Parts: sequence; structure tokens; C-alpha cells
Amino acid sequence: MKSRLYAGVATLAIMASGVSANELIIAPGTDGFNWDSFDAFAEAHDFSGQNVTISGPWLQPDQTFLRNVIAYFEAATGATVSYSGSDSFEQDIVISIQANSAPNIAVFPQPGLAADMAGRGALSPLGTDTADWMVENYAAGQSWVDLGTFPSPDGDEEMFGFFYKVDVKSLVWYAPDAFDEMGYDIPETMEELLELSQQIVDDGGTPWCIGLGSGAATGWPATDWVEDIMLRLHEPELYDQWITNELPFDAPEVIEAIETFGVFAQSEGWAQGGPEAVATTDFRDSPSGLFQIPPACYMHKQASFIPAFFPEGSEYGQDFDFFYFPAFASKDLGEPVMGAGTQFTITEDSEATRGFFEFLKTPIAHELWMAQSGFLTPHLGVNLDVFGDDSLRAMNEILLDATTFRFDASDVMPGEIGAGAFWTGMVDFVTGTDAESVAAAIQNRWDAMR
Repeated sequence: MKSRLYAGVATLAIMASGVSANELIIAPGTDGFNWDSFDAFAEAHDFSGQNVTISGPWLQPDQTFLRNVIAYFEAATGATVSYSGSDSFEQDIVISIQANSAPNIAVFPQPGLAADMAGRGALSPLGTDTADWMVENYAAGQSWVDLGTFPSPDGDEEMFGFFYKVDVKSLVWYAPDAFDEMGYDIPETMEELLELSQQIVDDGGTPWCIGLGSGAATGWPATDWVEDIMLRLHEPELYDQWITNELPFDAPEVIEAIETFGVFAQSEGWAQGGPEAVATTDFRDSPSGLFQIPPACYMHKQASFIPAFFPEGSEYGQDFDFFYFPAFASKDLGEPVMGAGTQFTITEDSEATRGFFEFLKTPIAHELWMAQSGFLTPHLGVNLDVFGDDSLRAMNEILLDATTFRFDASDVMPGEIGAGAFWTGMVDFVTGTDAESVAAAIQNRWDAMR
């Protein structure tokens, strides 16, 4: 209990001084948090006098949120931890590794660079014990192990990445009052979602607001649609093969996913303004139809960030809500979720560094950020009541119900495909080019890269 006594004294001093950043912002013992996991961790670890350095992509406000979590590791163990964030992290970490000045821990926002660094021997494996722990303690745990597993320099597949802080993309946004007025129920399967969409058309409304416009990145919102649909039509192993082009882009399974997206974007009356408007409307403007009276559209598929572009003053649960983009009941593929996540890796090993990864396994290490802002976790041991934001709690419930989790495929594909041919191909498809031709053109581009 020495750590709790220490932390309690420190908290009182901090509260008296008014300091909030990088300190114990929540008094140990506060109801709702898993303090038992904190106490058990503190009793088992003493890293007094040791230093841990962390480098990652987070700037303000996230770096303050992380530092607030770090403060509890320091209080529990006596270690000193420093975090440096950079908006050019991907370039900085490669330079520091090459210069033999890497931090102890590097936080990668995308798996591709982490895999590259693991293949170069720049990362230390986390071990089978950590992989086994993740399978048991994370929702869709094997998915997270797989996403953090890369070939080592000798070709062995080993787990290098520990996922912490996740984002969810498989969401459909709507206005509760509009649904209530028409008597529409939240669909629980893809079959029901398709039926609801047609019902809205039959009732004289427009079910979907979709916009692919994004300047030089126009088309990316459609790739999210296709990726989510791919996970709902076919086994996740096929999705993985598609990302690496082991499954060609013009394979029947991929064409089926593109054509299914077309049902939403191209069916007469289904998308606000029709296909031409879908292709040209800016994605930031596209959900505005949800808030018109009468509604210009009833549903909008987009990731968790989209409320930033809702009308000022809009309130979750009153003006807008969301539901899980559902799976096909007939496919029996569980409840897949697509999104993103940051993974902690070891770039310079040490005893205290390993201890920090043990800290990340505790529920309290997740709850402390959950109580702040902008954090989701697949950790099954957390108490969702500590969320200060009801919308984040609801998103986290979707994450905890997931049976499979996968990264946005276009983010993992080679940039010329995922951030190029795939984007432009989806615009071509929406505006009239058939799915077979679009898929063949993207595959041709991929073949030309070899």
C-alpha cells in the first residue's frame, strides 16, 4: 500500500498548488476506478532511479492526457518517464534509430512503419506471454495480436506492438428525433439496414448523405465504405490478403464489395443529390442534411471524428446519435469493426521499459485516459462508467462487442494504391464506371509497381 499512500499525499499537494498537467489528476481510491490493479502493480515493481523515454505522434491535448497517465506509473514505481511528441514522428523515429539514439518506447500510429522497423531489427519482441495476455484480455484479442505481429530479421513472426488508444470507423450517424418521428428502428443487421434504406425511400425521404469530396484526397470516404463492407461479406483472412494484393484487387470478392457500396451510393433516391452529388460534395458538409427540417437525409456513415463538423451546439443523444454499421446476419461473420490504433513498441530495451508495458496491461492505465477525453480501448477489464463522455462510452461498447478488428485497408496498402488509385477509382465508380473496370484499373496500377 506504500504506493497509494505516496500517491495520495502527492495528489493533495497537487490539488493545493493547482497543477494539473502530468500529475495525479484523480486521487487514488476515487470510486469507479480499478485501483486494486494499481496497488498490485505498485507492490510488484520498483524502478527507482531508472528513466524511460517515449516518442510518439501525440501533440496537445493528447500529450497532456498521456503524461497524466504516465504520472501514475512514476508514482507507483519511482521511475522517471519523459514523452516527446512530433507531427513528423514517422521521419523522426527512423532518424533516431539510424543514429542509435532511439527512445525506449516508440508509439506508431500506423502498422506499416512498425513492421518495417521490426524487419530491420530495430524493435524488441514483446514475447508470447504478452500475446497470450492480449488474446485473453482484449475484445477480438487475436486481431490485436495479429496487427502487432511482424516478421523479425530472421523471418520469424513475433509480436512487437501493444495497442493502446483506438479509433472506430464502423459507425452510422443519425438524428434521433427524425427517426422517432417516422417510427424507424435502429437496424441490427445489414439486411435490416438495407430494408430501412428502401423504406425511407418509399416514405418519400432520402436515407443517406454521402460526400466523397476532400480536395486532393477526394474519394477516401468511399474506401471506408468498401473496406467495412468487405469485412461484412468475407472472412477477415481475405481482407488481409486483399491488403497485400495476395487477393487481387479485381477478384470477385472485392468487386462484390464495391458493388454493394454502389447499392447505397447509386440506387435511385438512396443518396442525397444522387451519384454526381455524392462524388462532389465535401465530406465535411455531407452530414448537414441530418439536421435540416425536414431531414434532407436520415443516415451518414463516418468515423468517430465527424461530430466536429456538425452544427455548432449539437448535442449527442439529443441532436445526433450513432449505431454500429451492422454485419450481415446471413454471413455469420460475427461483428467486425474497422478503425485505427496506436501501438507501443520497444526500441531501446530496459527493465523499466518492460515494466511500463506491464503497466499498460492494467485496467487503471486505460481508465485514467478514459476519464479525460478522446480515448477508446478494447481492454475487457475496464469500467466504462469512468467515461466522462456518453458518446465515447457508447463507442467503446461497440469496440468491446467486436469479434474482429481490422485497420483501414487503404491506410495499410502502398500509398500509390491506398492514397491514390483506390481513391480516384471510387469516384470513377460512383460517377458511372462499372466496378469490374475500376477494380481492374487499380490492379493494373498495383502490377505496374512491381
